[in-house]
Amino acid sequence: MSQAIVSIPIPPERRGFDRLVGAVSDTIAMTGRNVITLRRVPQLLVFSTIQPVIFVLLFVYVFGGAVENTFGIPYVDYLIPGIFVQMSVFGAMGTAVGLAADVKSGLLERFHALPMARSAVLAGRTTADVVRNVFVMTLVSGVGFLVGFRVQTDALGYLAGVALVLLFGYSLSWVFATVGLAVKDPETAQAAAFPIMAPLVFASSVFVPVASMPSWLQPFAEHQPVSVVASAARSLMSGTPSDNYLLQALAWIVGIVAVAAPIAVRRYRRVF
Repeated sequence: MSQAIVSIPIPPERRGFDRLVGAVSDTIAMTGRNVITLRRVPQLLVFSTIQPVIFVLLFVYVFGGAVENTFGIPYVDYLIPGIFVQMSVFGAMGTAVGLAADVKSGLLERFHALPMARSAVLAGRTTADVVRNVFVMTLVSGVGFLVGFRVQTDALGYLAGVALVLLFGYSLSWVFATVGLAVKDPETAQAAAFPIMAPLVFASSVFVPVASMPSWLQPFAEHQPVSVVASAARSLMSGTPSDNYLLQALAWIVGIVAVAAPIAVRRYRRVF
């Protein structure tokens, strides 16, 4: 008895403008998939929000009194923009952990077999992490206002500072995407990401001015991206924009994406 052979049509290869449109469509689909994962696993959002809230309360109420008079502005107004930047760095670490989990489960291998843009898997992950950061930043803003944070400029300046931090978090997500693809499990991804994250956050102007640090550390602390973005966001939210910090921050963001995104995509293609 003969059996009918069913042929499965293979979609034609995308070219030119169709390829670009397809990549955007695939990225949107992957972003939606990752956002839905956040909704289905609310613990991911809970743990993402607890840490920055604890830092706000800890530094305002425990350490704030010791350094209150060293800033020229209320310490909480100095701290909250820095916490936003710190939160974006920690959020970018989540990109590494999430991708490592997908590698371990075999999900990325299945995505690789689908007729979709290779960059869409990573772009969808990094874009979804921006959505998560928006949620976390909204919550931290509310906590900040409750403990005395006040915006010294108009809503446009405040939103510009928030947008700058979100863009910075997006750029770092590409760096940590490479980390997540280079390891085999989430635990190793977290361990590998921490040595990158720790110097950037704690040797920066997030919590204290660079001038209070040892002289040998100040050149690194002043010019590294976390300090630059924190200073730019702080100036935008205080109503005293500094073109120097803002231009440096934008240069860091563009430079990080330009270097890290192709490396991450190349790593993804090499792994699968």
